[in-house]
Amino acid sequence: MQRYAYVQWTEAGEARSARWRSESGLPPPKRVVVADDRTKADDAYRLACEGTAILWRGDFHNARQLLQAMTRRAERSRRRRRSGPALGDPQAFHLHRMAQGQRARTLGMLLIPLDADYRAPLRRAPDLREACLEAYGPADEPSLVSLRELLGLIGAHEWRRKGVLVPALGERIHPHYGVFSPVRGEYVDLVAQAPLPKDPSPAFDIGTGTGVLAAVLARRGVRQVIATDADPRALACARENIGRLGLADRVEIVQADLFPPGRRARLVVCNPPWIPAKATSSIEHAVYDHEGRMLHGFLAGLAEHLEPGGEGWLILSDIAEHLGLRSRAELLAAFDAAGLTVADRLDTRPRHPKVQDPDDPLHLARAAETTSLWRLTV
Repeated sequence: MQRYAYVQWTEAGEARSARWRSESGLPPPKRVVVADDRTKADDAYRLACEGTAILWRGDFHNARQLLQAMTRRAERSRRRRRSGPALGDPQAFHLHRMAQGQRARTLGMLLIPLDADYRAPLRRAPDLREACLEAYGPADEPSLVSLRELLGLIGAHEWRRKGVLVPALGERIHPHYGVFSPVRGEYVDLVAQAPLPKDPSPAFDIGTGTGVLAAVLARRGVRQVIATDADPRALACARENIGRLGLADRVEIVQADLFPPGRRARLVVCNPPWIPAKATSSIEHAVYDHEGRMLHGFLAGLAEHLEPGGEGWLILSDIAEHLGLRSRAELLAAFDAAGLTVADRLDTRPRHPKVQDPDDPLHLARAAETTSLWRLTV
């Protein structure tokens, strides 16, 4: 049985094939044309809009320039439509997501070949081996990948190598590919500043990702933190970060879907994805939570995993409320249904650059956004 998907095409009169790689889960393209440095941006964009993939055989840097030109054409097309969803209009948000998906599919049609060792057989191609190995694991056959995804791999490799400074720790966290980076520092600051319950050990960090919140709790003096995640990439990332920070004696990384089975804690912290919509790639799972599965799972299981007198900390943005995807009344009703009481709430406003960017499609919602740490008790 064939384990992987493959792309089939004809080149120089010969039938060829290569393994298809797509982190967003897109199917292999059915139509492929071979292109090089002579290909014009208008022609490439037209082919991509029609669903025809463009297999690049020219200079790697020229491929990047072609992708930039295609992106500018896609942006002009977006700006001719509404700039983004209106506040409180869920249908407009879903149409926005559909347009985002179509844009990603179109721009993902420019393909780069990779040899069996992840070298790109193109002029002036950078060394991609380490970035691809981190994202895809070992390989032993040629493959095709969209240039857009490949550039994302390169960027993620640089983030992993350099790390992201977390002021609450005074040190850097190194995100792996596919694991959400703690660039939005306001949620980390809330966990760093919220008053700890008396004797907060053990504590759980549910959906730990990079391990940043578990590290903050340990640095605040919590003697035992159990950090859970279901994603193997996140688990490997968290272990690496916790080890690098010298906190392995305080933080235990456990593979689990939400709570560690059969255990209770004095403090349970969770920063679930904030938008109840379907993710289209692995990295989006940190932002989009289909039907609020993680949020509702955390709330429903919190009471039975808290020690008497313990607290649950839910860190949640209200951007979904501004998009009309969830109301404040629905959130409070979920607290009540789980038998939880709000002891306190700490609020902060986001500081990331998109808040000030009027060209961002979600600018209206981002400008009104508040991130809250809800202190929940039974």
